Amino acid sequence: MIGNFDNKMIEAILETIPIDFSVVDRDDNVIGWNKHETRIFKRPKGVVGKNVRKCHPQRSIEKVEKILSEMKAGKRDRARFWIDKRIESSERPQKILIEYYALRDQDGNYLGCLEASQNITEIQSLKGEKRLLD
Repeated sequence: MIGNFDNKMIEAILETIPIDFSVVDRDDNVIGWNKHETRIFKRPKGVVGKNVRKCHPQRSIEKVEKILSEMKAGKRDRARFWIDKRIESSERPQKILIEYYALRDQDGNYLGCLEASQNITEIQSLKGEKRLLD
């Protein structure tokens, strides 16, 4: 990163970006997430410190394990998929993009994983151009 951000600014940035994220450490334990009150995939605060496998439906565990093991082995840096999901504030299912990113230090050592989720329904409907302040 370029520049210096104090904790207050970092927290404001992470709560403002239009992406829900969760972070797990190198041992697959959940260490935190943003947008607690407005998340697409809500989870109780008691999940912090627990194994990430407890945050996913049983049918997804095998895939989560494969992604994490490939990231740890250096075979994968990202996994991307999308689903249709009904969200409280919407009448129709919304298109949700979910991405997993390996977190690595400057030497390439695995530090953990960032799971990022974003409602892309509105983005998919964009047409043409809209210039700044149009």
